[in-house]
Amino acid sequence: MTAYAGPADPPRVGGRWIGLLALANLGLWVGYYGPLQVLLPNQVEDVAGAHKTTVLGVITGAGALVAVVAGPVAGALSDATTARTGRRHTWTAIGAVTGLAGLALLAGQRTVLGLALCWCLAQAGLNMLQAGITAIVPDRTPVRQRGLVSGWVGLAQSFGVVLGVVLVTSVVTGSTGGYLLTGVVVVLAAAPFVLFTRDPAIGPDDAPRFSVRSVPDAFRLRPREAPDFAWAWATRFLVQLGNAMATLYLLYFLRDRVHHPDAEQGLLVLVLVNTAATLLTVVAGGVVSDRTGRRKPSVILSGYVMAAAAALLALWPTWTGALVAAAVLGLGFGVYLSVDQALITQVLPAARDRARDLGIINIANSAPQVLGPALAFPIVSWLGGYPALYLAVAAVTVLGSVLVTRIRSVP
Repeated sequence: MTAYAGPADPPRVGGRWIGLLALANLGLWVGYYGPLQVLLPNQVEDVAGAHKTTVLGVITGAGALVAVVAGPVAGALSDATTARTGRRHTWTAIGAVTGLAGLALLAGQRTVLGLALCWCLAQAGLNMLQAGITAIVPDRTPVRQRGLVSGWVGLAQSFGVVLGVVLVTSVVTGSTGGYLLTGVVVVLAAAPFVLFTRDPAIGPDDAPRFSVRSVPDAFRLRPREAPDFAWAWATRFLVQLGNAMATLYLLYFLRDRVHHPDAEQGLLVLVLVNTAATLLTVVAGGVVSDRTGRRKPSVILSGYVMAAAAALLALWPTWTGALVAAAVLGLGFGVYLSVDQALITQVLPAARDRARDLGIINIANSAPQVLGPALAFPIVSWLGGYPALYLAVAAVTVLGSVLVTRIRSVP
């Protein structure tokens, strides 16, 4: 299989288009991580008390299961959409508004069931939004510019994590204000991209047909027909599994293992350190891979660096060790964010179904959020605690990096 560059590789996009796309991604990751890193763990601790780790795992697992379904289905619907508002922009807008609704409803929940249902709604909306702004990259950008674009998108993701934590720890206090503010940011960040960039409508003859019977096709990986796409999926899945296992209990790790006097502020400091390190590599990594045309070496190296960061947390569970690990992780994650996404756009099986296939890739982001808690909880509770958890994270991440070598069509 050869990398797809389109019937006619699209013309280069300008800085304004990249900037508005990055802004939409910034809002998306504020919506994901403001609640996930601070608001939801604190709310779960208030509701569940000593059972917080189990309940948090169940709620985030349920939300991730919804994301596993919502991403591919929204992608398939996006491919089939012929509305004048554009097939990508239509679902970007629907997703942003749905995400706001879910986050706003979370603000008032005081039961485990309420938290789970509203988090699932927020996940459904945010994954619709992600389907739209992810698929438009291969639609509108040439192959030789995708590392640059992915680098800026990755930079926005890193800033989104920081901004999400800052908003809910320093700008507002309490879960109600935090959830409402993050939801509003999601919508306001997506709106300029939807309103001020082009997403030309396609005709019915150019769009794949979507029906209830075609839903299972939105989840088919087709390893025999597109082996490189399947290997790219597997590498993304394993790296994201390691990330899910590592981040779920990070706030509790700071409180219970490191014994940080103010775990929320400590988490904010770690996020800032991680982001500063990510800035050093995220755009540069994508630009270098564009100029050399080589993606795999950068993805492999970044995976090894991220695994080293996890090992540091296992072997050096102190505040100083956490700071060093955050910096090391940022250096590796910056390269991974930009180059891996660019690599994936080059192994998509067909242009007609780009959003569906990127939705399948998004399963590799979402499914680990289901499996990660199922693996992390018994490790933390019965199989060695946090050191064992982070050593397992390192092993999973290394395995994901090794599998990149099986991709043949991209150097």
